[in-house]
Amino acid sequence: MKKRIVAIAVCLLGLSSTAQADNGFHDTARVLRTTPIYETVSVNQPRERCWNERVTHRQPRHGKSYTPSIAGAIIGGAVGNQFGKGSGRDAMTVAGAILGASIGNDLGGRGGRGRAYTTTERRCEQVDDYRSHQELVGYRVKYKYNGKVFWTEMDHHPGETIRVRVSVDPARDRHAYNSGRGFFTD
Repeated sequence: MKKRIVAIAVCLLGLSSTAQADNGFHDTARVLRTTPIYETVSVNQPRERCWNERVTHRQPRHGKSYTPSIAGAIIGGAVGNQFGKGSGRDAMTVAGAILGASIGNDLGGRGGRGRAYTTTERRCEQVDDYRSHQELVGYRVKYKYNGKVFWTEMDHHPGETIRVRVSVDPARDRHAYNSGRGFFTD
């Protein structure tokens, strides 16, 4: 039932618009002025930006040297031997040797990073580059018909004249009433 009501409503709407379309005629109006309408359009044109950058590298040392640890152990053992007495001397010598070896290892490790050298490397990245330009989107048209001036917007240039649709409907004054068959006046 609902489908039938919807179908009838659509048909009635179609008939009423057709009836209104027949209630008018076409004529020609004189164009007084045509002004282009522009819109600013922004377009992204990505580009690559490159530069040269100095980079520091370290050349790795080949093989680990035990010389700093051994030298630290000997010096630490000799210093520890000076502070100890009796059986404590042996303990101080061992402690000094261990501490000296550790310090020597730490100091030797600093130089173990290898030789430093600098190169120049090219780096690049993509950046957005927005460009704006004016784009013609239509025309604002001033035209005159039957002594009256009108404005409209069109997607194309109209030339010297413009085709207009003229629709004539009966005027409804304050004394008009609807009899069911149309509007009548007193």
